[in-house]
Amino acid sequence: MKFKLIYPRWKKLERQTEFHLPPHGPVVFAATLPDDVEVDFVDENVESISFDDSPDFVGISMMLTCQVKRGWEIADRYRQKGIKVIFGGIATMLHSEETMQHADAVFLGEAEGRMDGVFRDFRDGRLHKRYDYMNDFPPAESIGIARRSILKSKYYYYRGVQMVDLVHASRGCRFDCYPCCVAFLGGKKFRPRPIDRVTEELEAIDNNRLFIVDNSLAQDKEWERELFTAMIPLKKKWCCHPIEDDDEILDLAAQAGAWYVYQAIFDTSDYIRDRIRRYHDHGIAVEGTILLGLDNHTEDYIRRLIDFLMKINLDLAEFTVLTPFPHTQAFDDLHQVGRIISYDWNDYTADKVVFRPKNMTPEKLQDLYTYAWDSFYKSEPQSYKMFKLLQKVMEKEKADGTFRGRRRELMDSRFGKMKGSTGDQS
Repeated sequence: MKFKLIYPRWKKLERQTEFHLPPHGPVVFAATLPDDVEVDFVDENVESISFDDSPDFVGISMMLTCQVKRGWEIADRYRQKGIKVIFGGIATMLHSEETMQHADAVFLGEAEGRMDGVFRDFRDGRLHKRYDYMNDFPPAESIGIARRSILKSKYYYYRGVQMVDLVHASRGCRFDCYPCCVAFLGGKKFRPRPIDRVTEELEAIDNNRLFIVDNSLAQDKEWERELFTAMIPLKKKWCCHPIEDDDEILDLAAQAGAWYVYQAIFDTSDYIRDRIRRYHDHGIAVEGTILLGLDNHTEDYIRRLIDFLMKINLDLAEFTVLTPFPHTQAFDDLHQVGRIISYDWNDYTADKVVFRPKNMTPEKLQDLYTYAWDSFYKSEPQSYKMFKLLQKVMEKEKADGTFRGRRRELMDSRFGKMKGSTGDQS
């Protein structure tokens, strides 16, 4: 059977340096497909879709709300040709009712152990409109190695440097954060994969540089201790979301190859200042993730927050505006009182204000978002800060003998004159 799997295009943050990571959801999903299914994968962010072909079945994997309208357009094109289409992925779960209007089937939940039945239904001509496995999670040990062979890896480079490969060591999250939909999607229980299954997958990835995409690694200290200890011999270099604020854990993470973390900066407290310093003390760089537009944010507060960021030695910063994605508390609260001003899902890119803030106009928050990016990267453009971050990983690779010299040659030639230039939005 010929199955065409499509990942619709989506718009990057307006002020973010443009690069493309290999998508994670499609390769995890592809690993669950029956052996006799031949997969043709198209990531529309890096290549165009040809609608001239005639696959037996089309799957559309959507991660982000801002992908859904394009996903619907693609499905409509194939269905007009009489080809059946199934949707899956995070954004399908967030927008299932709307998506069903453009689908022959929607799959909701995690795919491990379920695809044999779905494809059997397709072959038998009795495909269900809705396969709902929300909150019916497969055993963590059933999560296999992602099928990265479907990727056309030549597309996932930035200025000649190979981007990180994505991998996950756990699912679910015990933190139910206000603007986040993870509790709805993956449950409020931390579900770690067996350590040996994680290391087996890490060893199978040819790329030395990885992004561990778990919602947070700081959910179970003993599990972190075991995971990082097992990772040390692999000599991988990786970034992730927060790590436990504990000297032993941070030291093990550094030994295991922690390169940098995405750390939420939610106030100007000494706790945040010390959190960043402690990462740095262990040789781990920090990209601050800063959400603007919460109800306690005034114009003065946001300006003071940005001033604070300049003083705590962040290696990078990424600014977003509060976006009320469906099935979050933020959406429920803002929708209930009529503060959402756009329900155009193409606007839900986290860089557009789609609601009325409590303490300012939408236009003022949009201006402050631009001000935040401009202020933080005024002295050094984002692309040069990225170059310095890459230098850090090269130093780590040289120290343990995993450095590939060709990378340095490419980086020197492409980044060498970047300091003092404007930001890169290629």
